[in-house]
Amino acid sequence: MKQSRAMSLVEAVVNVAVGYGVAVATQILIFPVFGLHTTLAQNLKIGAVHGGERRAFLRSEAAVRGAKGAIRS
Repeated sequence: MKQSRAMSLVEAVVNVAVGYGVAVATQILIFPVFGLHTTLAQNLKIGAVHGGERRAFLRSEAAVRGAKGAIRS
């Protein structure tokens, strides 16, 4: 059975939300171990920055793979 576009969107949004939540929770637990004491607002901002970095990396990785595929053809 093929997944509808709407359900693909729902899946993508849920995946991003869960990943962001896990990242922020990890920061809240790990940062104090290294002596970094941040507020919830700071952790949320750091999580957003890291999310943006990850998306940029994944886009560049996809572009490199696409270029390699074009060269091989």
